[in-house]
Amino acid sequence: MSGVNKVILVGHLGKDPEVRHLEGGATVVNFTLATTENYTKDGRKVEQTEWHNVVMWRGLADVAAKFLQKGKLVYIEGKLRTRSYDDREGNKRYVTEIVAENFNMLGRRSDNDTVNQPGAANQGSAKAEEHIADFNSGNAEDDLPF
Repeated sequence: MSGVNKVILVGHLGKDPEVRHLEGGATVVNFTLATTENYTKDGRKVEQTEWHNVVMWRGLADVAAKFLQKGKLVYIEGKLRTRSYDDREGNKRYVTEIVAENFNMLGRRSDNDTVNQPGAANQGSAKAEEHIADFNSGNAEDDLPF
């Protein structure tokens, strides 16, 4: 059996994506993502935040550069990768990062509008109400028995 290298994260961007265009025309985006876990220890609420380095390549990077901003809530799927490099003093350094393969923006629709248009949130909720109305207007005889 082969191994599995799968990471799923839901968190907030810690900074705006840093976009670079490489010589071959490939785009790469880097940013940090904060995931927060809340739990109770000895009767006290504890909040623990982990910071993750995220990398996106090519088309995914182009989309991320266009839509992602600091503070946005996102769902990311990817894989762990550890790479090494030599720093300026010649010391070998290691960095572990998530190479994203997919992402979805979460949160309210109005939070994710790239252009803040007056009434944009109202239009989105009107469309949602239309879909709910369509769902509720179905024939009761067509309902599944369970």
